[in-house]
Amino acid sequence: MTKQADYDAVKKDIIAVLKQPEYDDGSAGPVLVRLAWHASGTYCAETDTGGSNGAGMRYEAEGGDPANAGLQHARVFLEPIKEKHSWITYADLWTLAGAVAIEAMGGPQIQWKPGRTDFADDSRLPPRGRLPDGAQGADHIRFIFYRMGFNDQEIVALSGAHNLGRCHSDRSGFEGPWVNSPTRFSNQYYKLLLKLKWSPKKWDGPFQYVAKAPGADDDDEHLMMLPTDYALIQDDKFRPWVEKYADDRDLFFNDFAKVFAKLMELGVYRDESGIAKADKMKAYNAEYKSAPQKSSKPGAPGAGKDGEADPLARQNAKAQRQARL
Repeated sequence: MTKQADYDAVKKDIIAVLKQPEYDDGSAGPVLVRLAWHASGTYCAETDTGGSNGAGMRYEAEGGDPANAGLQHARVFLEPIKEKHSWITYADLWTLAGAVAIEAMGGPQIQWKPGRTDFADDSRLPPRGRLPDGAQGADHIRFIFYRMGFNDQEIVALSGAHNLGRCHSDRSGFEGPWVNSPTRFSNQYYKLLLKLKWSPKKWDGPFQYVAKAPGADDDDEHLMMLPTDYALIQDDKFRPWVEKYADDRDLFFNDFAKVFAKLMELGVYRDESGIAKADKMKAYNAEYKSAPQKSSKPGAPGAGKDGEADPLARQNAKAQRQARL
């Protein structure tokens, strides 16, 4: 166990678990970014509920939200780190992992602040349905992101997280990567949105767009875009920002770093000590409360949504052994 507040040691160990040859495209990085995103993206500015404080995905009410399907893999990848650094809260670990992964995959440095606490129960969790639905269009995007306090420019910048990772038909229902190199952060997402000829995919799954990657053969895996992605180039207010980010990598990196840091701070209210309160309306001194580690064995009794069922349990068990530090 490391000394408390040794976040540099935690960052080092996060980097050590990113390489996962048995998982997706060989990296846990993209799913760790998605974990940080979804842990934060439940915030509602009007009701001042949700956000990254509390680590609500430890409970079925949030972890079992269909929008969070597959994120149990990200949480299991981080369990060896939680075991080694038991003092850190899950809320801090999940958000820090996302920030570290972005930079490790070639993206900008994300300003990250510690101090989030872990909720003791599920009484403060937000309702389901607050995360984006990839099957929708521009109106839905604005409804979701305006609720959190983002504007059109920030919406397009945050959408650039789709430079990383891929969709899975057994999770979201959609299938395929957005870009050629889904483990390398870049502005390729915007370039491909504008450059390629996107057409509806002919399959039995939900509606999505597909296109052949530049230089790819006909039988190679196609790239994909969700309806929410394609909406960015159909909307008169969104499209100019897509064009700007496609043309200017540095502008995108700078704007993404700002808006992702803003995302991870949603719903976090710290006292003078820098520790976040579980309930900002109550007058008490905040305490850095770290929840006990869940079972690190995928599929173990009592592991809940942090344990995988077959056929992925054995795969993740192998990946976890490789991640042991």
